[in-house]
Amino acid sequence: MNVIEVKDLIKKFDTKKVIDNISFEVAEGNIFGFLGPSGAGKTTLIKILLGEYSATKGIVKVFGKKPENYSDEITNSISAVMDNFGLYERLTVYENLEVFSNIYKADKNEISSILEKVEISDSKNQIVSKLSKGMKQRLMIARALLNHPKLLFLDEPTSGLDPATSLKIHNLLFELKNNGTTIFLTTHNMEEATKMCDNVALLHLGKIVEFGTPKDICMRNNENNTIKIITKNNKEIILKNNKENASKIAKMFEQEDVLSIHSSEPTLENVFIKLTGKELV
Repeated sequence: MNVIEVKDLIKKFDTKKVIDNISFEVAEGNIFGFLGPSGAGKTTLIKILLGEYSATKGIVKVFGKKPENYSDEITNSISAVMDNFGLYERLTVYENLEVFSNIYKADKNEISSILEKVEISDSKNQIVSKLSKGMKQRLMIARALLNHPKLLFLDEPTSGLDPATSLKIHNLLFELKNNGTTIFLTTHNMEEATKMCDNVALLHLGKIVEFGTPKDICMRNNENNTIKIITKNNKEIILKNNKENASKIAKMFEQEDVLSIHSSEPTLENVFIKLTGKELV
């Protein structure tokens, strides 16, 4: 089942085309990465999928329904974590979740377990304004989990966070995925996308310039197609990955002369730069 379906979508603000004729699908239980630099149209797309913006042209469906036809059941099964979804800075961590549990009509008895899940239960009585950015980000995710979403939108969820905090968020997202939640992730962090995503779309100037699994995208754009071998005397040997060199590589292994071996496929960021001429900022 496809949770999200987008076909020939165009979004304009006045005469500026922010999203330019894109199409893609997101399967149930997948982590889907919508990747590109700031200003590429990522947040605009989320707002269209949430029903906050209307499409200029094209078809958008979530759980088989267009945004204007979302039922309460669909709306209540979606959560989003975005920078502009504010927290109540003067309230405590626990009080914030109490407020949102009333809004979502969620079970307040689950607040403590959700705080444990995002690893901020020790700070439940802390005033939100005094939390670090990483703690606030985990609180926003906790809030998004109150309604047990079937679809979770995350807009740059680890931007500006330290590696340890990012890892905790990644582990939580994998747990959600394993429990059946579909996750729509926007980021300009290609390393994060490679690690997290089942499929990704690379976005540039409102257009999708590549689509597929991170591995497939990198393999398709592997122009060098070489293998680098480091021998036990630290000599570096670079060979074309072809039939002619297979016997040479096999012989080096037979002679136990290989210290390490590396293929040449590019990273997602390398692919993006190659396709667009732009770096991710």
